[in-house]
Amino acid sequence: MCSERIASHCVCCGDTDLKTSPAVLMPFVAKRVFGHEPVMITSDWGIRDLQLGMAYSICNSMQCGNCGALFMDLRFSDVEMAKLYEGYRDEEYTCLRDFYEPGYRATNEFYSGRSSYISTIEAFLSPRVPATPVLLDWGGDNGINTPLKDSAFTVHIYDISNKPALSGALAVDMSIVRSTNYDLIVCSQVLEHVPFPKALLGEIVSVMSRETQLYLEVPYEALMRAHAGSKEIYKAKRHWHEHINFFSEESLLTMLEQTGLQLVEIRAIPLSLGWRDSCVMSILCRRA
Repeated sequence: MCSERIASHCVCCGDTDLKTSPAVLMPFVAKRVFGHEPVMITSDWGIRDLQLGMAYSICNSMQCGNCGALFMDLRFSDVEMAKLYEGYRDEEYTCLRDFYEPGYRATNEFYSGRSSYISTIEAFLSPRVPATPVLLDWGGDNGINTPLKDSAFTVHIYDISNKPALSGALAVDMSIVRSTNYDLIVCSQVLEHVPFPKALLGEIVSVMSRETQLYLEVPYEALMRAHAGSKEIYKAKRHWHEHINFFSEESLLTMLEQTGLQLVEIRAIPLSLGWRDSCVMSILCRRA
């Protein structure tokens, strides 16, 4: 299942009860991953059986009838993921995205520093973890938004970007991850991006001890909040961007159980990001 190009199993629970609806892959992602650009089909093409108009890269929205997870059917390869996230939010990335999505550059400035909402997450974590934890941020970029970074005894960053870590943190490879005993592993705003989130969780579990706590954070997407519990959301999801997985609470809990994790606490935390309101699902768990 972890090598599927087009999903035939739920990426959270593995079930095959999937409902689908046509959607499009947004032009910026299609360009970065596949080199595809929108194209205008005109009468000059001389193709009898195509309607005239703008053509975009197509895909399907899929929803699992078992756990309610909503996701895009296309599953990117490692090479394609590298193309999409190489130089994430650098000048080349920003120029291309601003071309397809005018106004993105201004929005990107919001992400240039530490996000204001991290203090909310730290308030959630502080009473629940050691005062000075040995901490790993899995997928933490350069550590800019690593929670508890200033109070942790050790901060390791494991990220495919291979960016140098900020002061107070250390970028590490898997050999160091496997040889370190962590009090806390953070995987924040990652699972919504990756093609096989359950497999990634399995990798994280493999480096956890019985004492390690795992903090997971994913966006609680507005569409999922507005139709909580519904298995018909796929009909309303018409486009896909960087977030290729939308999680319900049920899908998250099912994925935890199937990867050998035990829930400690789960909360939906509303956030104000300055330019828009949002919500994240915050999950604390440990090995079962």
